[in-house]
Amino acid sequence: MSDMTLLKVLRDMAEPFHVHGFRSTFTDWAANEGFPDAVVEAALAHKTPDAVQAAYRRTTYLGTADKPGARIDLMRAWGNYCLARGAGDENG
Repeated sequence: MSDMTLLKVLRDMAEPFHVHGFRSTFTDWAANEGFPDAVVEAALAHKTPDAVQAAYRRTTYLGTADKPGARIDLMRAWGNYCLARGAGDENG
């Protein structure tokens, strides 16, 4: 899903928010939860700025069907956090 799709949803809802704020919130939350930066950056579809690392680190952190990777764990935890917050759990 593109950022323009999310921006259109926000505009249609007449919300004053911007898509970048969601990405920033996710990044801060993931750091506070102790998820590795590389996994967070992969989830945000960011490219590795270091050319040498980019040449060797080709993982998407998704894992396999038998053994889900760190990115799956990250997104599962983020989903649980969002659902708890949506249900009014202020400690989520």
